[in-house]
Amino acid sequence: MKIGLVRRGFSGTGGAEAYLMRLAHGLTQAGHEAILITSSEWPAERWPGRGIIRLPGRTPDEFAAAFAASKAPVDITFSLERVPGCDVYRAGDGVHAAWIQRRSKFEPWWKAMFHRYNPKHLALMRLERGVFQTARAVIANSRMVAEEIVRWHEYPREKIHIVPNGIGGALATADRAASRSALGLDDGYLALFAGSGWERKGLVFALAAAEMADAKVLVAGRGKKAAYPSPAAIFLGPVSDLPPVFAAADVFILPTIYDPFSNACLEGLAAGLPVITTTANGFSEIITPGVHGSVVEPGDVAGLAEALRYWRTQDRATTAKACRELAAQYSIERNVNETLAVLGQVL
Repeated sequence: MKIGLVRRGFSGTGGAEAYLMRLAHGLTQAGHEAILITSSEWPAERWPGRGIIRLPGRTPDEFAAAFAASKAPVDITFSLERVPGCDVYRAGDGVHAAWIQRRSKFEPWWKAMFHRYNPKHLALMRLERGVFQTARAVIANSRMVAEEIVRWHEYPREKIHIVPNGIGGALATADRAASRSALGLDDGYLALFAGSGWERKGLVFALAAAEMADAKVLVAGRGKKAAYPSPAAIFLGPVSDLPPVFAAADVFILPTIYDPFSNACLEGLAAGLPVITTTANGFSEIITPGVHGSVVEPGDVAGLAEALRYWRTQDRATTAKACRELAAQYSIERNVNETLAVLGQVL
């Protein structure tokens, strides 16, 4: 089967890009041709599939129009992008209207109104409506997103397939003491926060909770450090070699306002770290609180601090074993097979 995988932009540290490359590897191993349909930004050497079709379009609107006008030589299109006319849409970014509503709870009214009526957000919501009007099937990576699709777009529930994210297996291990020494860290209690988009992912809440719990937060990723002046913060910047950073941490924390299913949390789990996150993260659906991590409401700093204190007292080896065993159930092979099953139904 010749499968067109649609993603407009490219970020070397982006979760969607990493997911798409893992999926392309899996599809190729399963005997299919994975063809990337993208803009000019994706480096050819970073694509593991059979070919790249480049379309014009610097904005989501322009790219969607170019996609609609194109006649890609593929059997089926599988899109991670809001492009009306795709056969199967993976709502990996969630529902944009739901995100706008969720973030409004943590903003002053004037800022919430600005985001609600911002032309960029209105365009994304319009494109999203078009996708759900035409898609033959939709893949959601969590029950949370599936319910939002039904609520916001009245898309038929029977056409929504829940396929959780997958990873390539347990991460390579590194020595804890050596990793801390290399990073210039002492033996204090460390929570790891990884990724960009710090406002959405709740860094301000993680830092406030860490101050309450006498912990430090390793912040791996790109963002505006000056906006987060906390004595609990240790900014590492973008990190390409993750195993030493995971090894240095005691717990993974992502108190997100909205995340359909965080890949970073799944990677933390695979590294043997308990994950502290929120009910606004679809990832939270797969863990058992007290065994693999903790789940609190978005913005609950006291709850986050309590979770940090709890995991400080737990046996690291026992917790790491449970976390790795759970992560092993969410392999990229499982994700690919379940995705292929959906594509097969559409064909």
